[in-house]
Amino acid sequence: MSGQNLTLLTDLYELTMMQGYFETQENETVIFDVFFRDNPNKSGYSIMAGLEQVIEYIKNLNFSYEDVDYLRSLGIFSNDFLHYLSGFHFSGSIYAIQEGSVIFPKEPIVKVIAPIMEAQLVETAILNIINHQCLIATKASRVVYAAQGNGVMEFGLRRAQGPDAGLYGARAAMIGGCVGTSNVLAGKMFDVPVLGTHAHSWIMSFKDEYTAFKEYARLYPDSCTLLVDTYDTLKSGVPNAIRVFQEMRDAGIKPKSYGIRLDSGDLAYLSKKARKMLDAAGFEDAVIAASNDLDEFLINDLKIQGAAITSWGVGTNLITSKDCPSFGGVYKLAAIQNEAGEFVPKIKISENTEKITNPGNKTIYRIYDKETGKIRADLICFVDEIYDSSEDLLLFDPNATWKKTLLPGGTYTMKEILQPIFINGECKYQSPSVKEIAEFCRLEKDTLWDETKRLFNPHKVYVDLSRKLYDTKTKLLNRVNI
Repeated sequence: MSGQNLTLLTDLYELTMMQGYFETQENETVIFDVFFRDNPNKSGYSIMAGLEQVIEYIKNLNFSYEDVDYLRSLGIFSNDFLHYLSGFHFSGSIYAIQEGSVIFPKEPIVKVIAPIMEAQLVETAILNIINHQCLIATKASRVVYAAQGNGVMEFGLRRAQGPDAGLYGARAAMIGGCVGTSNVLAGKMFDVPVLGTHAHSWIMSFKDEYTAFKEYARLYPDSCTLLVDTYDTLKSGVPNAIRVFQEMRDAGIKPKSYGIRLDSGDLAYLSKKARKMLDAAGFEDAVIAASNDLDEFLINDLKIQGAAITSWGVGTNLITSKDCPSFGGVYKLAAIQNEAGEFVPKIKISENTEKITNPGNKTIYRIYDKETGKIRADLICFVDEIYDSSEDLLLFDPNATWKKTLLPGGTYTMKEILQPIFINGECKYQSPSVKEIAEFCRLEKDTLWDETKRLFNPHKVYVDLSRKLYDTKTKLLNRVNI
């Protein structure tokens, strides 16, 4: 992204509103929150991803001469406003939850504090980046969970919705827990493992299947996974693969990894039969990989059926999150700074209670059970609120306030999870490598209860409001309804 000028990657109304602010009022400082209302795929949690690309976008945010000339050609912007854009740079502050973190609905995962024209401009691009990568990282995490410790390879580039979706989808999939990607450019850019075998066309281009396997093994003896379903998996593919593996063994070749891949048919039945054939021939350590329109639900079913698959290549359904193709993150005004420098809370009201926003300048504390290290809840509060984990903490459901939980002092710990990324236009955060983010994500998922990670009807992690925030929200709602 650092090589692209994404300044005009915005909706037109962001620019027309900017001009409106420029012409009609002072460029007052405001707060916008990025949050989402529901976990995708009916998951019990989501994964934060895309922050590094947001940082690159903000760092490179400026209107080139060509950008300004194009906007002038639209005939809707004044010369004074275009002159302002020609010297534009982001001077605000951004706070965000660290990439790889588990995140939950309704909490601000990114907070932008900036003059209103600047804050308005960055809305679309931030949502575009965060929505996409959070979606794919979450989907990948679910697939990895279904695989129960087996490696999951991201194979979706050819089915992704364009080069950027394939590239940054691969990045997000690695954060979510995949062990590698077929995407070579992603491997280069993000320093992650690239993996792959061969296509049916390789087999078909030779005079017979055995010769194709033998030549592939000769070329790639250290990593030899043979696709066995081009003609007949059990009568031809597996026997020919075993023949080649035996020849390698006889020649003293000891590959670092080897095995077969299944890409069609009844994967449970074929994998179990193939496992018996490989074991009987003395190749108990041969990997059985599978592909073919896999997702977390099919992998889960195959596991239940006792499939002998130990490696999974997941493409279309992962890179597109086919059953839930959008994340649903939104960007809402939460506060406006007054002349005294105080942030005045603002609220959006809707007949749909799910769309009513949480007002004010907020932060998030993650609350853990001290004994197990598992997440008890997330608490959204104002930034000036202070907590002492040695004291009792009363949590309540903001939608059903009679539902309360008292955490005795000393039984829980708290951690503020919104971190400063930009302060007054200066970047204060150094993004870890994708491998480091993926490892952090793995540890983060260990803080979830098993009931929250399950694929079906997961336990909900509560996101609660502090009493002060809840009372402020209630007061604003009552004021509007008078």
